[in-house]
Amino acid sequence: MLGLPDGTRACLFDLDGVLTDTASVHAAAWKQMFDDFLKARAERDGTPFRAFDVKADYGPYVDGRPRLDGTREFLRSRGITLPEGRPGDAPDAQTIRSLSSKKNDLVQEKINTVGVDVYPGSVAYLKAAKAAGLKCAVVSSSANAEQVLDVAGLAQYIDHRVDGVTAKERGLPGKPAPDTFLAAAGDMEVPKEQAVVFEDATAGVESGKAGGFGFVVGVDRVGHAAELRRRGADVVVQDLAELLEEKS
Repeated sequence: MLGLPDGTRACLFDLDGVLTDTASVHAAAWKQMFDDFLKARAERDGTPFRAFDVKADYGPYVDGRPRLDGTREFLRSRGITLPEGRPGDAPDAQTIRSLSSKKNDLVQEKINTVGVDVYPGSVAYLKAAKAAGLKCAVVSSSANAEQVLDVAGLAQYIDHRVDGVTAKERGLPGKPAPDTFLAAAGDMEVPKEQAVVFEDATAGVESGKAGGFGFVVGVDRVGHAAELRRRGADVVVQDLAELLEEKS
């Protein structure tokens, strides 16, 4: 009934873009933070301002990556190198940590004021997975995953969570490394071959493939199905409800 291989025991879901539409919230926060930085830099240096392009820049450089890595990768794409900085850097500090903190503050503000949209097909799939006796975990690079699950009303369906806070505490490298997915499967005592990864980001699909999981589902919300397949997705759907329809 779930469109998954026989013997599957656990579903490992990315959060943003798979279960919730917080990907759009994150994209808006990244754009606001980077545009403010790039505009100030252009004015200071007397160079043209080139804005952060959500369509061209979000997927390749920041989507699915830990916040510091996303900041670093996008700036590198523009030929910009900044010092790492330290936790608690002043808001106007020109460091990777300062910019990343600004982005996180913007996300929290948007979640609290705008709320979180949930994909109905994903809710239906979570309910079906739980009814089938599968374990369900959220594996997200976001440090706000617990807040998002609570606001979205999804916490009741989730057995375990490995997020940005967990990764920091355990020293786990973020996606595209497979470590966070492997940690979630291990915590639930499910062999990776019996766990399925659900991801909308190319970096996340890469991590599922690299981890040797039994199956990787790519969720195409932005029209990059071919790229998800190229990075290792075994199947690509636009909505998780399609997996239910396949077997109904």
